[in-house]
Amino acid sequence: MQRAPKEGRIHRVPYGREELEFMLQPWFDVDIVESGTAPPVADLRSAALEALRRPRGSPALARLARAAVAVRQGATAIVAVTDLTRASPDDVLVPPLLDELNAGGIADERITVIVAVGLHRATTEAEKREKLGGVVDRVRVVDSNGRDPAEWADLGPIPPYGVPGSTQRIVKDADLVIATGIVEPHQYAGYSGGRKTIAIGCCGEPVITATHGMRFLEDPGVRLAKIEGNPFHETISEIARRAGLRFCLNVVSDDRGRVVAVAAGAPDDVLRELVDVAARLYTKPIAKQYDIVIAGVGKPKDANLYQASRAATYLRFAPTPVVREGGAIIIAAQLDEGAGDGPGEQRFLAALESAESPTAVVEAARQHFAGGEQRAIMVALTLQHCLVIVAASEAPEVVRLAKLRAAVDVEEALDIAYEHIGRPTRASVLLVPHALHTLPVVRPPVTR
Repeated sequence: MQRAPKEGRIHRVPYGREELEFMLQPWFDVDIVESGTAPPVADLRSAALEALRRPRGSPALARLARAAVAVRQGATAIVAVTDLTRASPDDVLVPPLLDELNAGGIADERITVIVAVGLHRATTEAEKREKLGGVVDRVRVVDSNGRDPAEWADLGPIPPYGVPGSTQRIVKDADLVIATGIVEPHQYAGYSGGRKTIAIGCCGEPVITATHGMRFLEDPGVRLAKIEGNPFHETISEIARRAGLRFCLNVVSDDRGRVVAVAAGAPDDVLRELVDVAARLYTKPIAKQYDIVIAGVGKPKDANLYQASRAATYLRFAPTPVVREGGAIIIAAQLDEGAGDGPGEQRFLAALESAESPTAVVEAARQHFAGGEQRAIMVALTLQHCLVIVAASEAPEVVRLAKLRAAVDVEEALDIAYEHIGRPTRASVLLVPHALHTLPVVRPPVTR
């Protein structure tokens, strides 16, 4: 069903792999905030090779491989890559890593690429090929398994909160461990990247349960875009170290998915360098909180509600909430996979669906928590602050089960939001076309 066009201003947000158009009525005062700009890398393969030639804080990867072979003939290597919900260009990043390992004496038959799925669904063979290209014909490619304890290696308790550390046994048994990843704002880790690919993507379920439970979620140091003093960051960095992570090849991408920075080397050094780039790119000052925020997502994150809901929680848990208390957040998201098919996604939906209210979701998590439910907690905490509406999804019934409002399109969502805030004469609206790559920070103008 198409709605009749309205007078107003036309705007667009990402939607799937396309864009969604909508109009704003004249009583909405709209501002638009987008992430910063940086020159995109002209040739990613060349940039990756250059990064490998100039590793940060580490010997070259080929040299690390030679050292591993010197210790044990038949040395093996693991390359951990992100799952399909992260747009890491692994088809370009992984081949030069394999070449470096070969140059150091570790042949393709002794290399395994592991897709770090955590508690998300397993990847199909077609999806592995889509993500990795010809790599699937060159080396063994497997998914991690966070559900089967027989596949985990114990890493001992991890400070500061004594998380029961684990990783995949094939990771721990490898002589050399490498990870790819994208460094971008993350709700708990501050910024994502290679150490999270290993520590969360390749762990056993108890790690996810412990690190995503209330003890971490309520810690004031666990915040979006915060590294220093963040116990989640400290925990996953130590898990990755104990799992054997020695080398990362990571990137930063802009809000159009173009890589703008590449760095390789020691995990801590790579993270530090790329966080500086990401912070300059993603953090944008705004002068106030808004009545309504419209958040764009786009692929791959808007495939399911588990991932797309990050748009609302990122805006709620920015250093100052971007939307005022009692306001509304509108997410435009396709949701062609509904809530998501993995065990974490299903637990997320079940936690929201089964509870009587957002408050009950949070209280239930204090009594019992399982990995995946952290998304439900963050959504519930956001719902305690403001209304959340999902517009134009292919799964409106899933949206309603999750205690969110469903709208046919963004215009209907704006009507719902306007009614919710009391139909003021003027309403302030912030449009964030790329809400997962833009961190609006309220910085009121200085008065003299």
